[in-house]
Amino acid sequence: MAIKAENLYLGYGDTLIIRDVSLNIPRGSFCSVIGPNGCGKSTLLKALSRNLPVRSGTIFINGKHLKGYDTKVLSRELAFLTQSPHIPDQFSVKDLVSYGRFPHTNWMGILKSKDYEMINWAMDITEITRFEERELTSLSGGERQRVWIAMALAQEAEILLLDEPTTHLDIAHQFHTLELIHKLNREMKRTVLMVLHDLNQAARYSDYIYVLNNGRLHAHGVPDEIITETMLREVFSIDTKIIRDENNDCPYFIPLGGVHNE
Repeated sequence: MAIKAENLYLGYGDTLIIRDVSLNIPRGSFCSVIGPNGCGKSTLLKALSRNLPVRSGTIFINGKHLKGYDTKVLSRELAFLTQSPHIPDQFSVKDLVSYGRFPHTNWMGILKSKDYEMINWAMDITEITRFEERELTSLSGGERQRVWIAMALAQEAEILLLDEPTTHLDIAHQFHTLELIHKLNREMKRTVLMVLHDLNQAARYSDYIYVLNNGRLHAHGVPDEIITETMLREVFSIDTKIIRDENNDCPYFIPLGGVHNE
């Protein structure tokens, strides 16, 4: 397993957010975490990336206990893109993408030819090369998001943890970004665990979906098992119609407008 988590309890201060959640993410798989706002999706990814201490439970990355990793070594195994990343505005696009190579540099932080190759590849594949010298403050929200994705790709990690990577992107760039990540998953065998709000996108791209609700694991399985009228009613309080997308061999739903307040 690329990621194995057992009986996780997570929270902030006196507030418990995640209760007894376990998951198994196979190497080379594309998995999504879905659920209503505030259910603990981002909290879960923070813990898996060691950005949040675990109250109780265990996490293994590629068979090794998360606590046993040196920071640089872990960064070569796993890249984490947060929902709202922050960096000083005076940074240029290329400077920020270059930070993705930190896990591969020596103690002096000197970049080598392989590092520059990966930086240029990441900017090219995310289509940001044309403004590589611009400062982040001059970019739109969508352009900044693509720069952050490029930094994560430049990290060259086997596992990608992505918290809503399509945030701020218009529909065309959402599609481009998810197609890119899917290509990395299929052709380069990158393991992907992604938080997505768009359930139809999750159904289209995911091998496996985890559903969180009220801090607990409500369901998990392949898209056909998860994207159902029953689940959408129970978790998202909405009536839907499920339709089959024959071209992509996956389910998708159409909201019918009837919201339950139970």
